[in-house]
Amino acid sequence: MQLIENTSDLKNLCTELAKAPFVCVDLEFLREHTYFAQLCLIQIANSEIEAIVDPLSKELDLQPFFELMQNSEVTKVFHSGRQDIEIIYQQGHCIPSPLFDTQVAASALGYGESISYENLVKSLLNINLDKSSRLSDWSKRPLSQEQLQYAICDVTHLAKMYPLIIEKLQNKGRLHWIDDELRNLSSPFLYDVNPYEVWTKIRHRSHSSKFLTLLRELACWREKRAMFKNTPRQSLLKDDILLNICSACPLTKDDLSGVRGMRADLAKGKIGDEIIEVIQNVEVMDKDNYVTVYGEINSLNPDSALLEILRVALHIISAQSNTSPKLIASDEELKQYCSDPTCDVKFMHGWRYDIFGNLVEQIKSGTTAIVYNADKHSIDVKKI
Repeated sequence: MQLIENTSDLKNLCTELAKAPFVCVDLEFLREHTYFAQLCLIQIANSEIEAIVDPLSKELDLQPFFELMQNSEVTKVFHSGRQDIEIIYQQGHCIPSPLFDTQVAASALGYGESISYENLVKSLLNINLDKSSRLSDWSKRPLSQEQLQYAICDVTHLAKMYPLIIEKLQNKGRLHWIDDELRNLSSPFLYDVNPYEVWTKIRHRSHSSKFLTLLRELACWREKRAMFKNTPRQSLLKDDILLNICSACPLTKDDLSGVRGMRADLAKGKIGDEIIEVIQNVEVMDKDNYVTVYGEINSLNPDSALLEILRVALHIISAQSNTSPKLIASDEELKQYCSDPTCDVKFMHGWRYDIFGNLVEQIKSGTTAIVYNADKHSIDVKKI
């Protein structure tokens, strides 16, 4: 194992790695106290080379690594790589391409929705990983040999599993099944944060247009402030307090101080001024700019009945094909189809149509039904 701490060694390493068809990548980072992740280690390996790059070294420029990430001749292999790819995109202004994610691939081989690296290593290589260094503070130097050995295993085992997974996908004719998911992972839109859309990820129970508009504007304000200060959004103002503010809709700093969970010192300071300004702007906002509230599918509506049938059918097909249900169709896509059968959903195209979309059309037309098989004590689909 090489430990890379200067730019010259990194350039030589990347030159050698560029000669192979693939390279496995994993990052160690911290983000508990910052908005943007602090990159602490880069683990990288292929079938012959294994190395750890120290991005905290003052003698190291990561440009050779970012150039390798853009080398179109080398496939970059990750396991559950979304956060790693996001960091590379933020710091190197590039997305690894072409890329492969073994967690995504495993979902097409019957290993479940999001199998962990540890469980995949156990399943494919029959190796039990040592997780004793899992909670290390990777920003502290020097790192022990035990920590370095733990870190490098995240790519050395990956380098052994990648060819096995490719072979399994090819044998089953499923290599193309994960194209859409890998394409999504390669999209900059996945990693570009739109502060105006952050509110959609906050769980709430309100169907009030004004409440949701307040939530949208306040979440946008919080996100921009957190990014500017490089501090976690939740340390600035937690989601539940944000929701309480939307419910109370305080118009003065004194009223804001009375909101449940709101610290008085924050309410009466600069943050309080900014929150009140956001609320006052919503108060005078044209109602056409409010969040539009759409009605949910009613449980007595025939669309809802179809939705429940399709959910069952999806799980039947998932079990029969030994693949993840979400890889075939998401629940949101099922809802979209039940609301408008003419809409464009992924399961009406390609391999998804072959194993599921075609069945959906048959169920909707009444030519196929879901039945209980008394002999096998199972649920199945049957032509009528």
